[in-house]
Amino acid sequence: MTSPILVALDLDSAEEAVRLAAALEPAVGGFKIGLELLMGPGPGTIGALVRLGKPVFVDAKLHDIPTTVHRAARQIGRAGARWVTVHASGGAAQLEAAAEGLAEGARAGRAGVLAVTVLTSLTDTDLSMTGVAGTPGKQSSRLARLAAAHGAEGVICSVKELGVIASVAPSLLRVTPGIRPQGIGADDQKRVATPQEAISRGADWLVIGRAITRAADPRRAAELINESLQTDAVVYARSDLDREE
Repeated sequence: MTSPILVALDLDSAEEAVRLAAALEPAVGGFKIGLELLMGPGPGTIGALVRLGKPVFVDAKLHDIPTTVHRAARQIGRAGARWVTVHASGGAAQLEAAAEGLAEGARAGRAGVLAVTVLTSLTDTDLSMTGVAGTPGKQSSRLARLAAAHGAEGVICSVKELGVIASVAPSLLRVTPGIRPQGIGADDQKRVATPQEAISRGADWLVIGRAITRAADPRRAAELINESLQTDAVVYARSDLDREE
């Protein structure tokens, strides 16, 4: 079984991130680096992680005018990223620019855009305060259609929206953050789920950070999650999948 875990290396030090990634490499499917590492140690961290031989997901959450996004994505592609995140709410031209820039930078290597739909820290009320009407499910559905039509390889969405997105944009890769094994607190996330629930609902990749990186034995924590996905998978009713549509 290939592990579906993308470990969120939300750490301040590149040295610490690479050391932890090297220890985890046999037990996970890839690595995620976010703004902490990009704004601190810098993009060179991407290359150091790529050399471990697993895909690197750069959670840059690009959101700007198309020209700027194109150039930024090209630079991330040159560093060796397998995926980069772009806010789908930035529109069609921005998504296309990101995909084109990333492909230019990656050259012969495969790379793709993951479109961010609705952050897992947001609820209906939070969306309403920004002028977005409807549930996270409805907004995710709209943005997934846009992403599929304008060059994205996949989407970032909560587990709650997996069923909706599969129905409107089945070709997209589905990457889910907000994953919390049983007994782990939600922290600043509001729409969370267990790894088993996420896989049962159709996630392709699980972004898991603190449950692994803050464990006493990070590699063993990752191994236990992998084992649970093979032995404790739960099938959820279709009504549950569509509840937030």
